[in-house]
Amino acid sequence: MQDFANSFSLAFELLWRFDPALGEIVFLSLRVTFAAVLIACAIGLPIGAALAILRFPGRGLFVVLFNTLMGLPPVVVGLLVYMLLSNAGPLGVLRLLYTPGAMIIAQSVLVTPIIVALTHQVLSDLNAEYADTFRSMVVPWHKAAVTLLWDARYALLTVVLAGFGRAIAEVGAVIIVGGNINHVTRVMTTAIALETSKGDLALALALGLVLLMIALAVNAAVMAVRASARRMAYA
Repeated sequence: MQDFANSFSLAFELLWRFDPALGEIVFLSLRVTFAAVLIACAIGLPIGAALAILRFPGRGLFVVLFNTLMGLPPVVVGLLVYMLLSNAGPLGVLRLLYTPGAMIIAQSVLVTPIIVALTHQVLSDLNAEYADTFRSMVVPWHKAAVTLLWDARYALLTVVLAGFGRAIAEVGAVIIVGGNINHVTRVMTTAIALETSKGDLALALALGLVLLMIALAVNAAVMAVRASARRMAYA
């Protein structure tokens, strides 16, 4: 118990003085996650909107596929991205393996199905209200998609935050393609796993507390966005 108490004390000390090694890991984690979420949103929001508006053969299959991919095992994603970026892979010439770029790709692959599936759910309900209006005004589908995306912006912020929370907590895929290299690809989740195995509980606890604070901030942001959306709806 005394060792655990000492570890907690050292962890809070690291946070209080914002240890440089701790800061480096946290900033890299946030940089990789923000980049991955931006890419996932750029891909996922238009696809989710298209699935909500368009009617075409095989649409139901795509919806089921993206809903299924929401639960895609991270280690499988890591393996596939590793094979894609390895020297023998089709993108090996880019030399991205064991770099933050590889980690961004892996996280983007994980988050994009979440963005697509949740965007489809949000916009399908909204499109049911607007569909007759769009048809009567002969609105092209891409303009209808922009309208729905803007009208559902508060709900979609919740979708984006859900994707961010999924990405920031990822460990399996990023450790496969990033390698957990110190000062290069070591992020919070992989550092926690490494430091715990080494017995350095202080740094692991400090990083764990940062992750908990980020999770709390994301949940608070989700609640704030929902409250704001309700106020706007009744305004």
